[in-house]
Amino acid sequence: MDKITHYCGIDVSKDTIDVQSDQLGHKVYENNGNGFRKLIKASAPDTHYVMEATGVYHEKLSHFLYHKRCLVSVLNPLIIKRFTQMHLRSTKTDKADAEMIFKYARHHHPACWVPPAAYIEECKDLNGVLSLLLKQRTALMNKKHSLKSKGSKEAVTLKSVTQSIRSLNRQIERLEESMEQKIEEHEPELYHRLKTIPGIGVKTAIFLIVITNGFKQFETSKQVSSYLGLSPSLRTSGSSVRGQSRITKSGNNHIRNLLFLSSFTASKYNPACKSLYERLTQKGKFLFFACFLAQFIVCISIFSLEDVKVFLKNIFSISFISC
Repeated sequence: MDKITHYCGIDVSKDTIDVQSDQLGHKVYENNGNGFRKLIKASAPDTHYVMEATGVYHEKLSHFLYHKRCLVSVLNPLIIKRFTQMHLRSTKTDKADAEMIFKYARHHHPACWVPPAAYIEECKDLNGVLSLLLKQRTALMNKKHSLKSKGSKEAVTLKSVTQSIRSLNRQIERLEESMEQKIEEHEPELYHRLKTIPGIGVKTAIFLIVITNGFKQFETSKQVSSYLGLSPSLRTSGSSVRGQSRITKSGNNHIRNLLFLSSFTASKYNPACKSLYERLTQKGKFLFFACFLAQFIVCISIFSLEDVKVFLKNIFSISFISC
């Protein structure tokens, strides 16, 4: 492959894409197939297209460029935000954002993006709908409890809420079964190995595979803990600043909630987590601090994999952690 000589920064919105490159300057195209084809036609063959991940609006463009064998990168929006702040830029427009993406790409040469497998995308869509249904069910269950607590005599209201809850339960069950079938079809070995870890259940195992793209995006456990927001954040400076250390809580909060709940079981039945949990509580550490460290061990246990899917012999070893 020839050396890349052109970068193209793209700011994606619902209906349009703002483009900035040294070859085109600033251009605006439609966010559809027709606009994408015009962009490729106007750009040099060796152009590397760089954009932010903007909800779902960037997905059509990124997949289109990838299937056209173009070089494309999809960046975390926080990267561009920090890059813009570093340059003391206060202007916030689509044109200005495209320009900053272009400048970042030209200076930092981002890695090429590879789309996740189709079953991962399908499971993410299923999980999105599932999360919405779970919130609706919780709201209805709270309403049902409220009606019963105040002694409501309106039978129609209570019956309607009860029927809605039953309907949601059936839909939730179908979605969960569909997700499990897809994971068992494409990642059977990894799925069943995850469930062998004390503290990791069906839902947690499925969501871990979905959110990490089958663990294919990471090479070390440190990368994983950072991605899930479990890595420690230290706040010290000189001799006066001694901030409280805590986890970063970046990334997906739902998976942290699942792992947090898993840590209660792991601290009782997972030998590595139980040992660490007991040592910390004996030292007078806070319960949640101990639970989060147990949760961190669960995470480390999951990603102590060789070639992504094969457990290391000493998967429960925690000798690399000092407490």
